Amino acid sequence: MRRNLRDIYPDIFSTMLVPKAAELIASSHRHGDKDEAKDFFEDGMLETFTNVRRFVRGDLPLTVYYAFKQQDAGFMGAGGQGLGRQVASTGWETMLSSLIEAGFSIMGTWPMRTEGKSRMNAMGANALASSIVLVCRPRPEDAPATSRRRFLDALRAELPAAIAEMKTGSIAPVDMAQATIGPGMAIYSRYSRVLEADGRPLTVRTALGLINAVLDEALEEQDVHLEPETRFAVGWFEDCGFKEGDFGRADVLARAKGASVESVALAGVVKAAGGVVRLIHWKEYDPGGYNPEQDKRPTVWEGTHHLIERLNHHGETGAAALYNRLPGDIAESARDLAYRLYHICDRKGWAEDALDYNALVSSWSEITRLAASARGRATQAELFDD
Repeated sequence: MRRNLRDIYPDIFSTMLVPKAAELIASSHRHGDKDEAKDFFEDGMLETFTNVRRFVRGDLPLTVYYAFKQQDAGFMGAGGQGLGRQVASTGWETMLSSLIEAGFSIMGTWPMRTEGKSRMNAMGANALASSIVLVCRPRPEDAPATSRRRFLDALRAELPAAIAEMKTGSIAPVDMAQATIGPGMAIYSRYSRVLEADGRPLTVRTALGLINAVLDEALEEQDVHLEPETRFAVGWFEDCGFKEGDFGRADVLARAKGASVESVALAGVVKAAGGVVRLIHWKEYDPGGYNPEQDKRPTVWEGTHHLIERLNHHGETGAAALYNRLPGDIAESARDLAYRLYHICDRKGWAEDALDYNALVSSWSEITRLAASARGRATQAELFDD
């Protein structure tokens, strides 16, 4: 631009380098210290979105492209209704606070696949698989205020349906927490204010923590629809992963889930010997050797991990072939279980196992498409034979 336009716009291109002082970044070496840099960034974001709010049209959405991931852990405190330790994002807090304070409602946060698949190997380093697009609209001037309790009730009433819808769109598990911010903040930002019990404003940071907590609840609630052996496996995985654990602990958990260690072992989910119990890893399966028709005690846990084995050894075509042979309820539940197990891995920092569950969900649309195509060809062949 400088070479082509400096004679036409000499004032704009008068400096040797692009001016940096007004660049909206939180850089401590430009502003003295970290706190001053943070204040400069936050004030600038608010000023920017306030100016945008003056000119944006009410009948068209504002979209903000955003690529940032920085997480801080904390506790919801006594007002958190037992929600415990949750994770919030400093970057999200700044961005969302500026938008909401400027008079916008957040209508959605959609992951946009911008990073190469090889970057999924960087999950252990807390890397994003996608960038995020925030969808916003001007908040009505007469928007009402509400309480923390009513906000939390609205989250629990509305968020599970939004999560279910995102699953049908094959949102990758690695993106689910970011995508859930959209419908969660849509509830928070529809109000002029959300107030704590003592009258203080409920902060965006606290709202993000509550949204993450309700996401946990929604994923955990699906466990009630699983058979006892899979419910045990999920609980044991959350406690021990694929490592060995004490038989006594396993026995107590199994009884609480309506099963027994013996029944879980007979189902091919665990190995139990010598006073220790361990979940069977998909890498221990015989590649291509699983026959669902001969499985006397099929489970969602086993079906999910056999699908992962097929996907890793035989690709999406092999996984689709197994999908068609699994009992219908197990095949349909495998994706939901993969979401659940990924979320556990993400909290525990088990990056390698998380990759397997994320890969299964990411390939789910293609697996089901190939499975449906194979069923269609089989049907046509049967009609031709008749």
